[in-house]
Amino acid sequence: MSRALGAALMKLVVRARAARGRRANAKKGMGEKMTRNTAIGASMFAAIAFALGGCGGGSGAAIGGSISGLNANTSVILQDDGSDSLTVASNGSFEFTTSLAAGSSYNVTVQSEPTAEVCLVQRGSGVVDANADAVGTVSVICATTVSLAGTISGLASGMSVLLSDGQVFLPASNGAFSFPGTLPIGTSYSVTVATQPPGQTCTVANGSGTVTAAGIPAIVVSCS
Repeated sequence: MSRALGAALMKLVVRARAARGRRANAKKGMGEKMTRNTAIGASMFAAIAFALGGCGGGSGAAIGGSISGLNANTSVILQDDGSDSLTVASNGSFEFTTSLAAGSSYNVTVQSEPTAEVCLVQRGSGVVDANADAVGTVSVICATTVSLAGTISGLASGMSVLLSDGQVFLPASNGAFSFPGTLPIGTSYSVTVATQPPGQTCTVANGSGTVTAAGIPAIVVSCS
């Protein structure tokens, strides 16, 4: 082999090696670029996921339930945990405006009764679960109430009679009388004369029975 041919072959080998080096470096650069792009994409995905997580279900649990028995044109004021008040003016579902975080306690009570009714809260207290799921199982049941009242007649001037409803003693004179408080539908009642006035005898008409939606017959106390 001549020196010229040997030199030519050596140049070809050097060029081939240089070409392989350039291709290897190009592949390495592409790999590094792909790695960088992958890292950037992962970072962007994580940021988007974080942002979406901040917008979604982290608002807490709504507290609510249902109410029944509320009369037309009346309203009841409910309260959660002694601070969050809600006025409910119709039967059906209700929900407090303030949501609670997971682990928070709730306690629904009646802050103000509706006119001529009394309301009972069932399943009104508990703790919001770890997922902050909404609470919709509170039940409020309202019932009409009536006053235990009537009239007295026939008492001598300046005299009074002592009446009893089994719990309260009520001194009363001629005219209208009313025991304090009200009674819900279905409640039994009994009004009697606890102490007769001196020199007289008083009798009670319609003094016992059960409260109905129509109320109770007027209680009449007649003295002679």
